[in-house]
Amino acid sequence: MPSGRLSVVVTRRLPDVVERRMQELFDVTLREDDKPMSREALVEAVKTADVLVPTLSDQIDGGLIGQAGERLKLIANYGAGVDHIDVHTARQRGILVSNTPGVLTDDTADMTMALILSVTRRIPEGLSMMQKEDWPGWSPTAMLGGRIAGRRLGILGMGRIGQAVARRAAAFGMQVHYHNRNRLRSEIEDDLCATYWESLDQMVARMDVLSVNCPHTPSTFHLMNARRLKLMKPDAVLVNTSRGEVVDENALTRMLRAGEIAGAGLDVYENAGAINPRLRELKNVVLLPHMGSATVEGRLEMGEKVLLNIKTFDDGHRPPDQVVPSML
Repeated sequence: MPSGRLSVVVTRRLPDVVERRMQELFDVTLREDDKPMSREALVEAVKTADVLVPTLSDQIDGGLIGQAGERLKLIANYGAGVDHIDVHTARQRGILVSNTPGVLTDDTADMTMALILSVTRRIPEGLSMMQKEDWPGWSPTAMLGGRIAGRRLGILGMGRIGQAVARRAAAFGMQVHYHNRNRLRSEIEDDLCATYWESLDQMVARMDVLSVNCPHTPSTFHLMNARRLKLMKPDAVLVNTSRGEVVDENALTRMLRAGEIAGAGLDVYENAGAINPRLRELKNVVLLPHMGSATVEGRLEMGEKVLLNIKTFDDGHRPPDQVVPSML
């Protein structure tokens, strides 16, 4: 017999405490393993569930949403980014979309600084040397990196995460510059000691470190294209903890191999897990497996937001973190 509770399908394993709470509140279908759901399983889920809880590893495109049954009324994304969800088609079908914004700001900003330090101070190279027992001993000229204090940091995208990166960078003695779709208020600029550049090209050409912190939208796809990457100084470093599609990965790889850019730190990739194999061969590149949001605290807070969005919807109200096309 129908339980009267919402039918919820979760596409990946979530923290135990989040899954237990979902089981208490809803008729939830959880994953026994942590592998992405197949396309066939996703089709079945959207045909039968009231609520789908996907992650960034699931492509919730127009074709999938077009096969949704009459029951599906909410896609409660476990994550802030929604570029893997066709929000426009969902809206046309009367399906709400929600996300989990704001909870990963500090975690991602921390990882940005970690990548800046890792690349400029050659930390992975040193780690590899020690793990291979290949250390010949200390030398005044060995493993020389660069000091980040005094360097110019250009932040591409000055939202919550960009501003958090700015505060951390200033504490390390870096000079903070930024380019953003809209200029920040003067009091925020003063608080961050940040210099605004209306021209992205001019900023890119003058920075020692470029941090990509903008979302992926049609207007930011390959915003750092081959032409713009060539504007960077040969001793500059690029770090990306936002979305891989913002950077032309093939062009970046070519320039790193040619020594036209000094180094890169990447936590995101243009083609998800299909990383350019030439990137793996480069000593001046630090590659991470999308760890920017990977903290226990962050994952739990994401789960709490998903639960709140679903429960609010179940109570007949608008989810607090609803995403609408005009926001994209």
